[in-house]
Amino acid sequence: MSKNSSFSISNPDKLKLDAVQKIGLIVALLGVSILFVAWFGITFPYPAVFLSISALFIFIGTVVYAKQTYLKQPAGIKNNNVWFNSLSNRGVLGWFLGIVLTLFYVLLYWFPSYLGYDPSGAQNRGLVALFDPLSLFFNGKIASQWFVYGTLYTLLIASLGIKFMYKYRHNRYQLIRTVVVIVSQLFLAYLIPEILEGLNSDTPYFAKDIKNMWPLNYYFFEPWHLDNMINGGTLGMLYLVIGIFMFLVFTPIITYYVGKRWYCSWVCGCGGLAETAGDSFRQLSSKTVSSWKIERWMIHTVMVLIFIVTAVVLYGYFANSGEFLGISIYNYFSKPYGFLIGAMFSGVVGVGFYPVLGSRVWCRFGCPLAGYMGLFQRFKSRFRITTNGGQCISCGNCSTYCEQGIDVRAYAQKGENIVRASCVGCGICSAVCPRGVLKLENGPEEGRINPTDVLLGNDIDLMNYVNKKQ
Repeated sequence: MSKNSSFSISNPDKLKLDAVQKIGLIVALLGVSILFVAWFGITFPYPAVFLSISALFIFIGTVVYAKQTYLKQPAGIKNNNVWFNSLSNRGVLGWFLGIVLTLFYVLLYWFPSYLGYDPSGAQNRGLVALFDPLSLFFNGKIASQWFVYGTLYTLLIASLGIKFMYKYRHNRYQLIRTVVVIVSQLFLAYLIPEILEGLNSDTPYFAKDIKNMWPLNYYFFEPWHLDNMINGGTLGMLYLVIGIFMFLVFTPIITYYVGKRWYCSWVCGCGGLAETAGDSFRQLSSKTVSSWKIERWMIHTVMVLIFIVTAVVLYGYFANSGEFLGISIYNYFSKPYGFLIGAMFSGVVGVGFYPVLGSRVWCRFGCPLAGYMGLFQRFKSRFRITTNGGQCISCGNCSTYCEQGIDVRAYAQKGENIVRASCVGCGICSAVCPRGVLKLENGPEEGRINPTDVLLGNDIDLMNYVNKKQ
C-alpha cells in the first residue's frame, strides 16, 4: 500500500471520550484518590467532610460517566471493544487493579493495622479513621476495618449498579433485578444491621447476619455465635429460628419454584458485587470443559467440607468439648476452613481476581450455599432457560458473557433447555442475544430436562459435544 494512501485502521484501544465522560471519570477518580491518600496513612483533620466528598465524588462521577456513555447511544447490547480494553482483557490496567484489590483484601483480613485500624479501640488513623464519624453515628463506636469494607462495598454496588442499569436499560429483567440488588445491599446488608447494632449495643453480636445464612455463613453454628443468639433475648432467638428455617425450609422451596437466582442474582452481596462492579470482567470466565470439571469438584468439595465442619462443631457444642476424637475442633476444623474458604477463597481470590479470572470465581467454584441450591436447581426445580435453536446464529455472545462459564451456545445450537446447577439466572445471556433465542422460565417440571438426560448424563453428552466442536 502506498505511503500516501488515505486508508488507515483506527486503533480500537484508543476509545474516544467526550468532555462530559472525562469530567465524570475525573470526579470519580478524585473521590477514589481521597481513599488512597488515607490508605497511605494520612489522617484528615475533618474526616466527616472528606468522607462525604469522597463518597459523593465517586457516586456522582460514576453516574455522570455512565449516563453520558450509554444514553448517547441507542438502547441495546453494549459490549464493544471489551477485548481491546486494557482493563477488561487482562491488560496492564487489569493486572494493576487485580493486584490492588488483592493487596487490600490481604490487609483487610490479616493486617488491618496497615489500613489504620487500632485493635485497642482507642484511636484509628488513615483509611479507617476516615470512617469513624459515620460509625459513631450508627453505633457509637469508632470504625473497624469491617465497617470500612461494608461501606465501600455498598457504595460500589450502588454507583456501579446504576451504571449497569444504564448499560442494560433495554432489558426490563435487568433493571428490576439490579434495583433489588442495590436495595438488598443498602438495607438488608448495611443500614438495618448497623442500626440494630447501634440500638442494641449491649446485646451480644449477631445482628449482622440478617441476610446471610448457613452454609454461606459458615460460623452460624459455632459456639460463640450460638451463645450470642441464645443469650440475645427475643431478638437473638428470632435470628436463630429464622436462620434455621431459611436453609431447611425456605431455600429449598423457593429454589424449587424460581431456581437459585432468587438469592445468587437478586439478594446476595457477593453476587451483587459481581453483577455490578464485576460486569466489566464477566467475559473472562473460562468456558473450557476442564474448568467445568474443576468447578464441579471444587464447589461440591467445599460443600462437603462445611457439612463436616458444622457437624463436628455442633458435636463439640452439645458435648461441651473442644475436641473431636482427640483433635482440637478449632485448630483442625473451624480455623482452617475460616482461613482457606471464608477468607482466602471468598475474599482474596473471589474479588481480588475479578480482573483476571472473571467476576464469579467464588460463586462458581467455592460458595457452599450456591452448591446447596444448585443441587435443587439441577434435579428438582421448575427453573430453566429455554432455547430456540432455529433462531440461533452462533454469534457466541451468550457464552462469552456468561460469568459462570457455561457454554450457552452449545445448548442453543442443539435447541435444548439449559438446566445447570451452576446457573445463577442473571439473564445476561438472554440480554446480549441479538435474536431473542434465550428465555428464563419457571414452568412445569415435565419437559424441563431433555429426554436423553439420566442423572448427569446430559453434562457428559454436552462435554462430548463441546469437545467435538473444539
